[in-house]
Amino acid sequence: MSSKKNRKRLNQSAENGSSLPSAASSCAEARAPSAGSDFAATSGTLTVTNLLEKGLCALRRILKKQPNLPDVKVAGLVKITLKDFLQAMNDIRPSAMREIAIDVPNVSWSDIGGLESIKLKLEQAVEWPLKHPESFIRMGIQPPKGVLLYGPPGCSKTMIAKALANESGLNFLAIKGPELMNKYVGESERAVRETFRKARAVAPSIIFFDELDALAVERGSSLGAGNVADRVLAQLLTEMDGIEQLKDVTILAATNRPDRIDKALMRPGRIDRIIYVPLPDAATRREIFKLQFHSMPVSNEVDLDELILQTDAYSGAEIVAVCREAALLALEEDIQANLIMKRHFTQALSTVTPRIPESLRRFYEDYQEKSGLHTL
Repeated sequence: MSSKKNRKRLNQSAENGSSLPSAASSCAEARAPSAGSDFAATSGTLTVTNLLEKGLCALRRILKKQPNLPDVKVAGLVKITLKDFLQAMNDIRPSAMREIAIDVPNVSWSDIGGLESIKLKLEQAVEWPLKHPESFIRMGIQPPKGVLLYGPPGCSKTMIAKALANESGLNFLAIKGPELMNKYVGESERAVRETFRKARAVAPSIIFFDELDALAVERGSSLGAGNVADRVLAQLLTEMDGIEQLKDVTILAATNRPDRIDKALMRPGRIDRIIYVPLPDAATRREIFKLQFHSMPVSNEVDLDELILQTDAYSGAEIVAVCREAALLALEEDIQANLIMKRHFTQALSTVTPRIPESLRRFYEDYQEKSGLHTL
């Protein structure tokens, strides 16, 4: 068969979802890779579309190297490998995720300055169980079910979740606490059930609850009609640790007010790791400034060590705001400016001041001591 005919048949199969050419279909049945068990641990349920796409990937690879081979010879050469499975996963979106519009930002660990120990703890909770399941079996332990990030505003808690979603490559469901609340009886609980149902269907997956304190308030403290918050919390507790096992689904949550979250949710088995994300120390502030300076035309007269000392009580978001303000001041002087001078940063520091009061910093320190939770 000629190269044109092979390509034509291949494109038609890919477009209309019809059966594979004979070479690929025979390989899909008889030549699946021995690494299939490893793949199954990371792919969830296989569908007909997945199988078609894997066969097409293998067939494309052979036809690209030897385009003029007849079908009889192609059938003997095509072999579906683990690489084809992984490529098919990238090309085919899980059907259960099609109704969920999730735009995972292009944020990586390198975009977050410092916080190395927190990054490691999250990798242990999310990536290790998938990459090294035999290690957990050997140690006789279950992987952590949930991780809670708490700390002052502007300390990269949400950005850490975005980076984890991008780096892990898992299906990511982002839920903002208040959006599950509904004025109609039973609708809020149904929204919680649907969220966990979808996460189980596309496992392995991550459910991220932003502003968890708005969703899981302590029981009895809700003043709303019908105790909606209490019923939502009860549904959340049941889904996280109920009769139906939550397998290959990791809960990630962030909050600024850990004291408002119900204690039943904070116990091991639901939230296994509670991580304090503090204000950036000197080393972390240095990394944040370096990340910002990498894309900014900063003059050599700007002293990085001096800036680090002057931003002692600043959060990560406030340090980024200082750099942005300095750049705007330089443009204010001259719209054609190509350097940000030291005086611009000095003026920016007087404009952008720390917005986290001392009382709030003391609150997190006291909560950390009383709860027995340690800073990583």
